[in-house]
Amino acid sequence: QEALERIMQGRTSLVIAHRLSTILAADVILVMNEGRLVEQGRRSSSQSAHEELLARGGLYANLYQTQFRAIYQPNGGLKAETLV
Repeated sequence: QEALERIMQGRTSLVIAHRLSTILAADVILVMNEGRLVEQGRRSSSQSAHEELLARGGLYANLYQTQFRAIYQPNGGLKAETLV
């Protein structure tokens, strides 16, 4: 992940990813379903593209919730579990 961020820094990059953790910091996120563009999020001064798409509650939010599920730990804390 860090290696990808270093390589892409200061460049326009197209990343196709199934793991959403790969694109969390992207300036623009395009969500495709069955060959069609179904959602688009863009970084703004107030929120990231990721946050915008989560707030919409659409396909991206559903995929994110499926991949990253909060698991309660015995010590009372939370741990994000990657499912994919």
